[in-house]
Amino acid sequence: QVQLVESGGGLVQAGGSLRLSCRVSGRTLSRYVMGWFRQAPGQEREFVSAISWIGSNVYYADSVKGRFTTSRDNAKNTVYLQMNSLKPEETAVYYCAADTSTISNFRSAKEYEIDYWGQGTQVTVSS
Repeated sequence: QVQLVESGGGLVQAGGSLRLSCRVSGRTLSRYVMGWFRQAPGQEREFVSAISWIGSNVYYADSVKGRFTTSRDNAKNTVYLQMNSLKPEETAVYYCAADTSTISNFRSAKEYEIDYWGQGTQVTVSS
């Protein structure tokens, strides 16, 4: 059974940094696009970033470009999200996701269209 387990969330002041990790267990997600979404209270889940299997293609939501960096270590079956210059409005539950679709489809996918989800990790940015 495939499991995605996020870690690294927490409380940080505005302008601070956090690094999220998502470790995959159960199988190696060969050729899966992986990435991150987030969901703030009362809002829909939104795309944050995506990275292709070999890491050659990486996409970000416009709101996080230049501040967030996604990477993956396939040998460790882990994907990362480095978040810098965090803003209070980025307080949300951050979810790791994996899917066999293209990055383009991944970015616009509905929740039910994604193959695998993590349980989420809370990120709280205080002002």
